[in-house]
Amino acid sequence: MAKTHNPGFLAIVNAAKARVPEVSAQDVVKMLTRGDVLHLIDVREDREWEAGHAKGAVHIGKGVIERDIEDQFPDRDTPLVLYCGGGFRSALAADALRQMGYTKVASMDGGWRAWNAAGGATDDG
Repeated sequence: MAKTHNPGFLAIVNAAKARVPEVSAQDVVKMLTRGDVLHLIDVREDREWEAGHAKGAVHIGKGVIERDIEDQFPDRDTPLVLYCGGGFRSALAADALRQMGYTKVASMDGGWRAWNAAGGATDDG
C-alpha cells in the first residue's frame, strides 16, 4: 500500500528530484553485477535497516548523513547511490550531499521496494 504524503513534503521532494539524478533499482543491480564501483547508502531509520537492507549497503540515516558522510566518504567524487523506502527521503539526502559538493550522488527511484522488486541481493536483519 502506497503511503499518502503531505503536499509540503512532496513539494520539497519534487524540487530535490529536479536537482539530483535518479537511477532505477534495475540499473543499480546491473551496475553492481558488472562490477561498477559505487557505494549504496541506506538512509532509512535504524529499525528499517535492521529489518533488511541491500547487500553491501552502508547505513547512514537521513537524520545524520550530512554530519557523518565525510567520515566514511571524504572523496566528494565517490559514486554514491542513496536509497530509502520509496525514493523520497533519499532524494532529499542526495540533494543535501550535492549541496555539500558531492559530484556523483544519485537517488534510487522507488527505494527499498523497487530494490526488492528488481531482485536485488539483500541482507536480512
